[in-house]
Amino acid sequence: MRKIFTLFLAMILTGVIYSQSKVGTTAANFLTIPVGSRATAMGGAFSALANDVTSAYWNPGGLSRLTRNEFGVSYTEWLVDTKHNWLGVAFKISDDDAFAISVNQLDYGSDEVTTPEQPNGTGQRWDAQDLSVNLSYARNLTDRFSIGGTLKYITQQVWNETASAFALDVGLLFYTQLEGLRIGMNISNFGTEMKLDGKDLLRASDIDPTNAGNNPNISSNLGTDSWPLPLVFTVGLSYDAFKVEEWNWTVGADAVIPNNYSTYASFGTEITWDNLISVRGGYKGINYLFDKSAKDIDVFEEGLTAGFGLQYDFGGFFAKADYSYSDFGIFSNISRFSITIGM
Repeated sequence: MRKIFTLFLAMILTGVIYSQSKVGTTAANFLTIPVGSRATAMGGAFSALANDVTSAYWNPGGLSRLTRNEFGVSYTEWLVDTKHNWLGVAFKISDDDAFAISVNQLDYGSDEVTTPEQPNGTGQRWDAQDLSVNLSYARNLTDRFSIGGTLKYITQQVWNETASAFALDVGLLFYTQLEGLRIGMNISNFGTEMKLDGKDLLRASDIDPTNAGNNPNISSNLGTDSWPLPLVFTVGLSYDAFKVEEWNWTVGADAVIPNNYSTYASFGTEITWDNLISVRGGYKGINYLFDKSAKDIDVFEEGLTAGFGLQYDFGGFFAKADYSYSDFGIFSNISRFSITIGM
């Protein structure tokens, strides 16, 4: 266990150094859009809580701690009229093993194709979407320590151009000897680079325009650059601060180290009564804790988060509905809706 933690911390340190030279230069940034109304209502401080089907996104090491099979869907009206959808199903193989399949999609919608010659439209429509299909596995190595991983196939499509990549997430979850205190760590999107290619990049070129006798329509292909994925390192804590009779109060905090933005922190809390009604709140995007120069620079649009959830156990299965609200600065606010069924 010490070797695993040492290796994981070494990778995080490498990510801190790596992130300093890669700000704003990644592809497939939809991979960093948070999923699940419960986690987002808590400001995204979920890597050490990770005890439902959305663990496949936040920390796959938490999947093996599920007590039942779970199916979950999440829908978000994302920025500038885009739609973010997430679907996942987790299966308990044994008391110590679980796997999950999930799909993460950002739909940009469609619009009419226009050209300088036909500014009112050509009669065609273009569309775009980002998609990630994920397979996760987790195992309890001890009664307190879990490890999990997610293999991702990622595609981006803009009309006739596409790019693809493979990536890996690795997550750890540790239940400490202090009752109710958990430590979570996760590395997301460690993988190959992405490069757009497609038929719209094919062009007819005259390689020697000064020569009137050559072929002016040589087939050529416009080259595009390759871009890395948004590598994200997360370390978090969660603690059941108050647990008596029907009441449970949980608090959490995450430090997030992305390679395409400044390091930032998120905080969240959840109060649950009788395992039936939950009220949540949080704050995402406190980056001046790590970068003092960022204190007076308003570059992180996200901020306060809130939400609630309703759950009922029917005996053979349970159903849960969650909602979250996120303040997104100049982009107004973001609402998320999620449904989870366990059996």
